[in-house]
Parts: sequence; C-alpha cells; structure tokens
Amino acid sequence: MKMLERGLLPWACAFVCLGAASLAETDPGLRGGATRSGLPLPGISTPELNYFNEGKEAFDQVERVEDGLGPRFNLDGCGGCHSHPVTGGASPPINPQIAMAGKEGAINHVPAFLREDGPIRVVRFRRRPDGTPDGGVHSLFVISGRADAPPGCKIEQPDFSRLENLSFRVPTPVFGLGLIESIPDSGIRDNLDANRQQKRLLGINGRLNTNANDGTVTRFGWKAQNKSLAIFSGEAYNVEVGVTNELFPQEREESSGCLTKASPEDHMDAESGKPGDTQLFTMFMRYLAAPTPVVSSPGISRGRDLFASTGCALCHTPSLRTGSSESPALHMRDVPLYSDLALHRMGQGLDDGIAQGLAQGQDWRTAPLWGLGDRIFLLHDGRTRDLAEAIRLHDSPGSEARGVVANYTALPDDQRQDLLNFLRSL
Repeated sequence: MKMLERGLLPWACAFVCLGAASLAETDPGLRGGATRSGLPLPGISTPELNYFNEGKEAFDQVERVEDGLGPRFNLDGCGGCHSHPVTGGASPPINPQIAMAGKEGAINHVPAFLREDGPIRVVRFRRRPDGTPDGGVHSLFVISGRADAPPGCKIEQPDFSRLENLSFRVPTPVFGLGLIESIPDSGIRDNLDANRQQKRLLGINGRLNTNANDGTVTRFGWKAQNKSLAIFSGEAYNVEVGVTNELFPQEREESSGCLTKASPEDHMDAESGKPGDTQLFTMFMRYLAAPTPVVSSPGISRGRDLFASTGCALCHTPSLRTGSSESPALHMRDVPLYSDLALHRMGQGLDDGIAQGLAQGQDWRTAPLWGLGDRIFLLHDGRTRDLAEAIRLHDSPGSEARGVVANYTALPDDQRQDLLNFLRSL
C-alpha cells in the first residue's frame, strides 16, 4: 500500500534501495541563510512595482465562501500552496491541507495520501468509474459544514479510496515566470534542435507541447500544458480555490444550495477599472524575480562542469533568453532556468497515466532547477525529499534520461557529491 501511495513500482523501489547502498553521495539538503527569492525583477518601473505589490497582497489573501471559495477546493488561497521559502515558492514543511479539512467547522476527512509533514497535493483521477480516461483534477475538500457556507450545501468529498486510480501533483514555484513567458518560441525550438547528435547518443529526444489552435509553444505546468500566465492564474484560481473568473467563468460544482455569488466571482471592476485578482496574480508572477544562486565555490564550480559533461544540461538547459518586450525588466534578458521547457519521456517509474495536450503519461516538462536549494519535495508528486534519489528515479524502462543517469552513476563518489552540491546551490 505504501508503494502505491508514493507511486513507486516494486522494481523502482529495489533499484533505489540498491543504489542507495552502493552510492556514497549525500543530498546536502536545503541551503541555509537568508532567502534569495521573492523579490521583484530588477529594473521594473514604478507602475510595474505597484502591480507587483498589489498582486502579492492578492496572492496571499485567504478566501472565504463569501469571497467565492469552493464549493470544491484544495486550499483557500494561492499563497498557502506557494509559500516556501517565501510567497511564490512551493510546498512548505507543514502541509496546510491537514488543518484545512476541518477549518471553519468543515466536515471533510483527511485523505490517506496527505501527511502533515508531506507535500501539498493536487489529485487527478486516471479513469472514470466506467473505465474511460479522466485526467481531471478532483478537489480534495468541500465547503459543506463550514460556518461561512450556506446551510443548504450538502455536497460530499470525492471517493479517494482507489489509490491506484490517483495521480498526484505538487505545486510548482512561480519565481521568474515572467522571464519564462517572455522567451520567444523560436528560442525554445532552436535550443531543442541544438546538440542533436549528442542527445541521440544518450537516447534523448524531446518535443514541445503546443497550443492546438495556433501551434505556439505552451510552457507552464508539469506537462507544459498552459500557454500564458493569465491562463495559468485563471485556471488555478478556479480549480484549486474554486473561484470563478473571467477566463474560467463556470462553476465546477453547480449544486444550487452551495452557490453564493454570481459568476464570474472574480472580475475587473467595470466602473473603476480596478483589476480582478486573476489579473493581479498574473502581474505578481510576471514581475517576480528568479531565485538567486549562492556564491560559487571550487566544489560548486566542479559540479557545474560535471552537470554539463554527464549530459544533464542537454535537457536542463542552463540559460535561455527573452525576446523583445515592452517592459525593460523583461527585454532581452538571460533566463538561468535550467530547463529546455520541452517534454521528455521519463519512463514507467514516472508514468502518471494522464494526458494533457500532446503530453502522455510518461511525458514531463523538464523541471526548471533554479531555486532547487530551497525545494523540500521533489518530482511531480513530491514522492522524495532526497535529491540523489530523485536523480536515480529518472532511470526506468523507457526513460530518455537513462544514459545521463548512467553517466552520473559512473562518477566517483566525490564527483557525484560535487554535482549535488552544485544543484543545491541554484
């Protein structure tokens, strides 16, 4: 049962356990000292800074039912999920979903796959009861029983007992997303086409997820399924918090006894022109700076070189560049994201059975590694805190990363340690 909860197949567990016994490198863990994240982009204008500050305030807001929370939701605010090490980050060390289950007198139970010391999780169902593909998010909690909910709201939580049908996702950090949004499609395509011979020798292919209507590159989310920060914001507000908005105006639960406000619940004020929360979230993320790495050292420098020589950098591209932008803070800037923003097959061990756009179950966007030194829970489902284990879990039948992981495993202990130290410095 525990293996199913973590999404591990028996062979994957055996591989990890054997690997841990034979390899001597140690994840240095979270970097200490003052946080290097959460600041506005250098060089933004005064109006942009005002939007950033107003957006951060909205991002940190805790929603109540009268604000539009629910009727189904995963948490009551964006900042709750994206909070470590500061607003805009990823899952904190204590999972707020545990307390959320009974907040305001709610009668939700805590699903078995959530732990107080585990990651915040979003749940997708692989299949519907009739066996057809599902793939959609099924919100963990309902407002039934809350002190601020209508007394006629009697909806119940979904049935999460079939663990084999569940696919988990953890929050992605939103640092530097305006820079990622500003990278032109041509830059992403050219980078994917670069070093093709070297990639082929290692079994690396890669492809882009694209918008079905215009063919442009989608780049946000675990499977690069979202095109823009506006769509990313509107969808998350609706799916995770349950607030309808101008981009996602339909309620996901239409039981009349649970609806408290007309849709869209979040919108621009037509009289004053004041932007809605979804627009403010977008501005906050657009002008949120990338994480700053720690000062380099000889060991970190050696690890950086090994990151390239083993082939890690062929997918985790150290830097791309933004194109032309009306904002000087986003115009022709280097983006040290450590990702090619492309989809790669990660094999059976990381197959979640969910298709999104062109991405199938084994396909995942190359996760940006900037800020990795502050990230507690790793991989798409947060199944491990150990960076060395996360690397080895990239090696399973069908994975494009097998050749690179083999190169990593073949390194002497001290060189593998240098590589891990480098990654945690980002």
